[in-house]
Amino acid sequence: MFHRKKSLWLFLLPGLLGLMVFYVVPFLGGIYFSMTDGTISNRFVLFDNYKQVWGNAGFRLGLQNSLVLSLICAPVIFICAFILAVMLRALKEKSIGFRNVLLMPYLVPSAALLIVWMILFDYGGVINRAIVALGGQRVLWLDSGALRVPVVLLYIWKNIGFSVVIFSAALSSVPDALYEFAMLEGAGPFQRETKITLPLILPTAFLVFVLAWVNAFKIFKEVYFIGGAYPHDAVYTLQHYMNNMFAQLNYHHVTTAAYSFAVIVFVLFAALYASKGVRGLDR
Repeated sequence: MFHRKKSLWLFLLPGLLGLMVFYVVPFLGGIYFSMTDGTISNRFVLFDNYKQVWGNAGFRLGLQNSLVLSLICAPVIFICAFILAVMLRALKEKSIGFRNVLLMPYLVPSAALLIVWMILFDYGGVINRAIVALGGQRVLWLDSGALRVPVVLLYIWKNIGFSVVIFSAALSSVPDALYEFAMLEGAGPFQRETKITLPLILPTAFLVFVLAWVNAFKIFKEVYFIGGAYPHDAVYTLQHYMNNMFAQLNYHHVTTAAYSFAVIVFVLFAALYASKGVRGLDR
């Protein structure tokens, strides 16, 4: 057994070396760089960069919007994906076509989706025409704080299919006998899904929520394509701030902002894993 374990490390060594060279070492080097002044002399300034970045209104605005967008998108994706997966489970073999349709936006390039979205939410687009037909007034969806609405809807439409596929795979492992017994006991659809389905697929449900939350932080390119480098304050994300600092050659501030955000995300996910529900899964 000991020799087999030694040979296993030999196979793992190339991958571990690549991980160290391309991820671990640059990550540690970035921490040091975030504490320098970014000049040729590379003078060590300790936490001065962090004080400047956290004192910047653009950084605080971008951080706030990034967290708000993620807290809006992740729960919506989770709830909608679970409901759709339950509905598709009832269709059984007939659900394959619907799953492919839901997954299609995830596979289509973002640029193509954004063009469709800009046509829909243009001042003279389909959405505004429908609003006018219902007696309302046109909305500047793409040039005001209302841009948050199409951005959130685009994210949900693009990513919900992937979450539905994961949920569907987990639902297929739940025995049908449990639902039949619950129906005989008089349990309704809501009780069956909350008392049987969710407890049995909690690990997968947690994974879906984590993936939805992580992907919500990648919403920058959609907003950048529509609103440019300096969009409305309602959708100015942390990636906008870092991109603008990079364009101004403030690389040390970009690195500082990135590590500040990494610490925040690490704390948030640590809190999730330390929550009572996750501790129950570990048992």
